[in-house]
Amino acid sequence: MLPAASPDAAHDFARLDALVRPRSVAVIGASDEPARIGGRPIAYMMGQKFAGDLWPVNPRRPTVQGLRAFASVAELPAAPDVAIIAVPVELAIQAVDDLGAKGCRAVICFTAGFAEVDAAGEAAQARLTAAARKHGVRLLGPNCLGLFNAPVSFYATFSASFEKGWPIPGRVGIASQSGAYGTHVFAAALDRGLGTNVCITTGNEADVALGEVIGWMAQAEEVDVICAYAEGIRESGTFLAALDLARRNRKPIVMMKVGRSALGGQAAKSHTASIAGDDTVMQAVLDEFGVVRARTTEEMLDIAYAATRRIYPARNAMGVLTVSGGAGVLISDAAAEAGVEMPPMPEEAQARLRALIPFCAPRNPVDCTAQVTNELSLIRTFTESVAKDGGYPAILAFWSQVAGGTTTGPKLQPMMREVRADYPDRLWVMSMLAPQKVREYEADGWICFEDPSRAVNAIGAMFRFGAAFERAGQVDVAVPLPAATLPEATPSEAAAKALLAAAGVPAVPEHACPDAEAAVAAAEGIGYPVVLKILSPDILHKSEIGGVLLDVADAAAVRAGFATLIDRARHHAPDARIEGVLVAKQIKGAVEMAMGIVRDPVFGPVAMVGLGGIFIEILKDVCLRRCPFDAAEAERMIRSLKGFALLDGARGRPRADVAALARALSALSAFAVAAGPRLASIDVNPMLVLPQGQGCYAADAVIELDGGG
Repeated sequence: MLPAASPDAAHDFARLDALVRPRSVAVIGASDEPARIGGRPIAYMMGQKFAGDLWPVNPRRPTVQGLRAFASVAELPAAPDVAIIAVPVELAIQAVDDLGAKGCRAVICFTAGFAEVDAAGEAAQARLTAAARKHGVRLLGPNCLGLFNAPVSFYATFSASFEKGWPIPGRVGIASQSGAYGTHVFAAALDRGLGTNVCITTGNEADVALGEVIGWMAQAEEVDVICAYAEGIRESGTFLAALDLARRNRKPIVMMKVGRSALGGQAAKSHTASIAGDDTVMQAVLDEFGVVRARTTEEMLDIAYAATRRIYPARNAMGVLTVSGGAGVLISDAAAEAGVEMPPMPEEAQARLRALIPFCAPRNPVDCTAQVTNELSLIRTFTESVAKDGGYPAILAFWSQVAGGTTTGPKLQPMMREVRADYPDRLWVMSMLAPQKVREYEADGWICFEDPSRAVNAIGAMFRFGAAFERAGQVDVAVPLPAATLPEATPSEAAAKALLAAAGVPAVPEHACPDAEAAVAAAEGIGYPVVLKILSPDILHKSEIGGVLLDVADAAAVRAGFATLIDRARHHAPDARIEGVLVAKQIKGAVEMAMGIVRDPVFGPVAMVGLGGIFIEILKDVCLRRCPFDAAEAERMIRSLKGFALLDGARGRPRADVAALARALSALSAFAVAAGPRLASIDVNPMLVLPQGQGCYAADAVIELDGGG
């Protein structure tokens, strides 16, 4: 289990209450025109009957939209809980200073023209932020679309999305770095009849960032399900604490994370870093906390919709009922793709169902066939069997047109209502073509989709949430950190392995040899055959210059190999520092794995494990986690690999020492944290894993220091 980022005093998300639940609001740059940026919030709040005080600030008008206007912040009758700013850049900076002096607690800055524009804008944003911090004012934006909190009729936004309609009651919150996309999600949810209570957009994030908004929703009574949109994360501590709090409070997060980029040229020198781009690291972080990443807006809303039932099974097992064999196959394919398990019905239950309809297919999917239309009571019998005998925590029923047919629907609906009422803890999902009946089935507790594949995907997300919520209750294991002192310059392979061995990552027995006779003596002490490798801190990828010789079988071959490696190094890397040759024991019968560390600019050191040798770059079958973590978590990472079968005795191979590999991976993760920010990356490839009980050994290691050492 990874150590969680526990919310503490530094992450008191309730501090945003004044921003999101104000009792008094000032609008700086208030407009008498309801369609203008400075006029929309006033019109919205007046129209929706905001219960608090609403104070327009406009020096040129005595009234704004029928409300008394104030000429300046100083003339306000009291300090507002929050102020909306809709004036040009320099006036906005002054307004924040004036509001802070007045005692205002939070500001929402619509104004654009700051850091999103140019260097001058960056400087202006720095002054805006400084003015807010001087007075302890929380700042949302600038360059943001604002927010709304429908339960308190607070509409601090100039979005035109409300022209489609006002939020309907619901429990979904939207946290978005993009104002346009955040309100797009709201409008799309509205079209689907999905209630969104709160939407907060963060803009340039000069102060309040996405993580804090998610954290507020994680503890807010208004929100049960969180939809988030992110382009990048500015502050990892708050973000991680927010994800952890949401997990602990059983509030699912479905996130649209866009953008992919490399970690940078320095990191790209390592195999690990070439695979672990920042998007991959982000995915690992989301997986760690059970955040489900959406690929499309439709998928985001599908998952949010299913999550509003607040049923998150910890056991991955779906039972399927269908009146169509073809639909059953389609659903099975979708389940395999989504990682949804479909265990078979018990044999006894299958026999009972076959006795009722001899030509049914009761394994799972349970195809009761169209025969049930002749005797609809059989649908109830089959459904009850799937729930009771199968014990599935999630049940998907493909009723298609049967659910809404004029002859079948009136009989089917009450039966389904009764069966579901007997098993209220199950996730009941229906694929149906009866739009006029959807709301009725939803009122009975069903989740309804037209497309069964989308239904399967949503069910899979509920399983992932459930598993994450179960993990949240586990006790975190502290990971002790070793003493770790990095050298001043990039170490050679031998020095790198010595550092790692001291930290608990065992290395292949080897000796660094400055000359051929020392190499012969080392080889005879180790025992033939041996491996010879050029030893240089400046040649990181030795195989690329022919700097590795295998199966060196005797003293003569050692002497010849030593000379060959020195010549190749001088030819291919004439400026490289040559320390000699590394003589290592040649290990056979091992599974080649790879481990590594890359320092992510947001989340710090991240560990990777995957298949070793060249396969790490070709197959990219890897698992990543933030450091540090214990051996149990390391083993879970190893077992998640698609290639784990190679370690688990595939095709008659002996089972590999997975426990030893897990201990080494955990030790590597602890070393990465202890080493500090000068550590840029580590590659251990190959890591040779011997049969069970025989351990594992690093055959090669590269440690890169920040700036190249």
